[in-house]
Amino acid sequence: MMMSATRHRRAGGWHAASLGAFVVILVLVLALPAAVPPSGTTRMARSGTILRTADGLPYETIQPACKDRNVTLDGHHLTIDQVVEVATCGARATITEDARKRVGDTYALLLEGSCQDIPIYWFNRRPGAGREQAIFSGCATAPQNAENIGKSQLQAFEEGAQQGIGPEVAEERVVRAMMVVHLNTILGGYNAASPQLLQALVDLIDHGITPVVHSQGSPGEGDLGMMSNVGAAMVGAGEAYYQGRRLPARDALAQAGLRPLAPFAADESALTSTNAFSAGQAALLLHDAARLLTWQDLVFAMSMEGLNSSVTPIVPVTQGARPYPHQNMVANRLLDMLRGSYLFEKDERRIIQDPLSFRDTNQRNGAAWKAYEQLRQDVLLQINSSDHNPATAAGSTPDHWTLQSPWLSQYYVRPKDGGPHGFVLSNSNFEPITWANEVEAFNIALTEMLAATAQRPLRMEDKFFTVIQPSEVLSPETLANAAPKASSYNLSDLMAKAQQLANPIPAQGNALVSEVEDLEAFTRQKVARGRELVDTAYRLVGQELLTASYWMDVRQAQQPGRRFGEVTTRSWRAFREVIPWQAAGRPPTPPGDLAYRFLIGHSPSEYTGGRVELVPAAP
Repeated sequence: MMMSATRHRRAGGWHAASLGAFVVILVLVLALPAAVPPSGTTRMARSGTILRTADGLPYETIQPACKDRNVTLDGHHLTIDQVVEVATCGARATITEDARKRVGDTYALLLEGSCQDIPIYWFNRRPGAGREQAIFSGCATAPQNAENIGKSQLQAFEEGAQQGIGPEVAEERVVRAMMVVHLNTILGGYNAASPQLLQALVDLIDHGITPVVHSQGSPGEGDLGMMSNVGAAMVGAGEAYYQGRRLPARDALAQAGLRPLAPFAADESALTSTNAFSAGQAALLLHDAARLLTWQDLVFAMSMEGLNSSVTPIVPVTQGARPYPHQNMVANRLLDMLRGSYLFEKDERRIIQDPLSFRDTNQRNGAAWKAYEQLRQDVLLQINSSDHNPATAAGSTPDHWTLQSPWLSQYYVRPKDGGPHGFVLSNSNFEPITWANEVEAFNIALTEMLAATAQRPLRMEDKFFTVIQPSEVLSPETLANAAPKASSYNLSDLMAKAQQLANPIPAQGNALVSEVEDLEAFTRQKVARGRELVDTAYRLVGQELLTASYWMDVRQAQQPGRRFGEVTTRSWRAFREVIPWQAAGRPPTPPGDLAYRFLIGHSPSEYTGGRVELVPAAP
């Protein structure tokens, strides 16, 4: 990964810290005990201390819901749920011994590469447009080099507080997600981080020190500015949030009992060359999206019972005629949610076909699940592999004809006296376009699903589809005090917003850093749209929930004793505790907000009784 023009211009300067100080701090860092966890909470139960960013925005902290839990990181098996645990409820990050050794071997290879005068990008060669210019020659640990390298690295980390542009990130969980994702990618073994840098990242996570991070300034080919903000906090520059307060980072480190980092070698590159700001948020997006999609399946099942729908589109015979796996999966889930419902009994007043917004939903929801699953696979690959440039591959050998060529063999660190060996190769692994494209594909698929969501409450106002009017089965008094339905104004406004958020970021290339960086993926913006779209989708599904539950009450009044599905019944009754069927005791809050809070405050698994998986297995 390359650097911004500003960072490139100062990358070769020499600045302060003696080799002796470096060695002392390195020994002390290696002797540090395991760190103490911070506090946290999940996004869906949003609460915690409300602070303010420098922009005046509320800063959402986390609560210690799982502070005693350890998430073990090895560089290869980090899950979406584990990212969420560390990011939102304060779980600790524990590194396996094998992973620590792997990073140590990689770091040793980097240092040995300098001793063999192998040109290494962003270490003994300048980054960006200056990549052919030498910064130093000979061993990085030699006295004539070590002091200047330490000074240069320290200054680079200190200047990190000024990188990027506001507004500041207003969610603590976003910064913690970024840190744990990048920590795991370092552990994969291609990113030559010093032992003290590795420990500093663990310490920030486990001690609950969350650096102030600027939210903009990444073109999507590496979130350099955001991780530079984290680096600044490591050396005591800039500001951070700690124990419910915003304070200078140096004070936060001192209060946590930590020393400022003494960076060395290629630590600036190791820390900042990553897409973890975008990838961490993509993990949070996937977590929220899985619950949303399950809620949509469940709320749609309630709408089917409210409409008195025909179930013919979702039974095995019709699904077998067109066996798209995710479509079939949704149909099966709907049948499970509707098990025991009156919809499977004969009803002379039920029409033979529902409108497309009902009949097509297993396809629309299935397509959204398919896009979700593809994005999940790509993000899992991203957070469990290296996106660093250069790739420092300890233990690699010239076992392929390409690696034996004169061009590539110059980048091979040869073993000396039993020392490290391997290749150090420049690359483009920082390019995130594959999974960035899948974010936008998911956004589009989700909005196609929402098009049906927005239509269903409107179709349920049409007697042609419902066959009855509420006034035919409810007394005037009951009708006057009935719980609210969806607002057509709200549906229109929310759907327009969803459509805007689904629009892809235009593909483009801008010649940056002396025309070296001429392509951008704008991954940060794509993920930000996805997160906002999921939040908007919760509000739209909440509108459908209002109408679906209303009509379930109507159908119950139409035929007292009528049975609904076991799953839908539990959801309906739980929601009626929030918005009572009759006006007495109903809170004065806008009903759409109550429905939204109900959905984000509860997992659908609370009502499925364990029969319907929260995230269904891939077909």
